[in-house]
Amino acid sequence: MSKRPIPRPRDAYRRFSTISLRWADNDAYGHVNNVVYYAWFDTAVNEMLVERGLLDISAGDPIGLVVETGCRYFAALSYPGAVEVGLRIAKLGNSSVTFELGIFRPGEAAPVAEGHFTHVYVARDDRRPTTLPDSWRNELEILA
Repeated sequence: MSKRPIPRPRDAYRRFSTISLRWADNDAYGHVNNVVYYAWFDTAVNEMLVERGLLDISAGDPIGLVVETGCRYFAALSYPGAVEVGLRIAKLGNSSVTFELGIFRPGEAAPVAEGHFTHVYVARDDRRPTTLPDSWRNELEILA
């Protein structure tokens, strides 16, 4: 039997977003449903991209397509409350970026969940992979 993975600590992450839990986040079992964690990952990544001028939803080129996600859960959450989503870049490829994310109760050192999210950047018109612009790479390397 394999050992349970040890979660990354809070200080492994380079940027944090705070997100309020909603009543609708709880499922029939009284805890936050797993699909909500993926929405938090998406929110944290896109918030950072907008903040750094790398996401223009209507006209941006290139655009990021999610090609892989995953999540490990260590403890349950339930409404009410908030979470802090830690983000770091685990891998910066030629046309892809893998983000690692941790979900934390405010101020706690250990995450309740952690996951990853990989974007492949493609040209808006033909959806073929394209090299990340140097200006983007410079912005993203800050979080690596």
